[in-house]
Amino acid sequence: MEGVDAVSPPEQHTAGITDKRLLRGAKTRAAVLRQAVDIASLDGLSGLSFGRLATGTGLSKAGIQTLFRTKEALQLAAIDYARDRFTEAVVQPARSAPHGVARLRALVDHWIVYAETPLFAGGCFRVATMAEHDSKPGPVRDALLRDQRAWVRLLERELRAAVSAGEIAELDTDLAAFQIDAVLCATNTALRIGDPEAAERARRIIEGFLKPA
Repeated sequence: MEGVDAVSPPEQHTAGITDKRLLRGAKTRAAVLRQAVDIASLDGLSGLSFGRLATGTGLSKAGIQTLFRTKEALQLAAIDYARDRFTEAVVQPARSAPHGVARLRALVDHWIVYAETPLFAGGCFRVATMAEHDSKPGPVRDALLRDQRAWVRLLERELRAAVSAGEIAELDTDLAAFQIDAVLCATNTALRIGDPEAAERARRIIEGFLKPA
C-alpha cells in the first residue's frame, strides 16, 4: 500500500467479517474513526482523546482505549482512515478518465468537491493536520508526509503523461505538481473562510498549466 495510490474504502473495513463479535468490533472502530477524522480536521490530531471520542460516540472511554491502546495509535489510525476516504472520494472516481489532462482535471474536480462539500467537518484532512506536525519528527509526521508525497506524485504522473502525449506544452512536471498542490491547499483555506470564488479561481490557475502544446 502506498498513500493515495491504494484503495480501501470505509465499507471494506467490515466487509467479509462473519464473526458477530469481530463485526461489532470493526463497526465500533469505524464509528470511532469517523468521529476522529472530523475532530482532527477541525482541531488537529492533538485534539483527539479517548474521553472526547467517548463523549462524541456514546461509547465507553475504556472500550475505545482497548481498540487503540495509545493516542499515537489512534492518530495513525485516523490518518489511514482519512486517506481511505480521500482515495474513495477523489482518486478512485478519476480513474475512469484517460491518463493525462483528462485525469488531471478529474482529480482536481473531485478534490474541489471533496473540500467544498466538505467530506470532513474541517475540510481537507491533510491540510488541516500537516502544519501541526510538519516540525515534529515521528510516526505521525511520517504518515502525513507519505500521503502528501503520494498525492503530489500522482499529480506529477498525470502531468508527465500529458506532456508525453503532446497534450500540453513542455514544463517542469515536478514543479507544476508542487504548485498545483499548493493552489489546492490555499483553496481549502479560502473555502473554510467562505470565499465564494475560491473553487473557480483554483480551476483557472490550474488550467494555466494545461496549455496545449
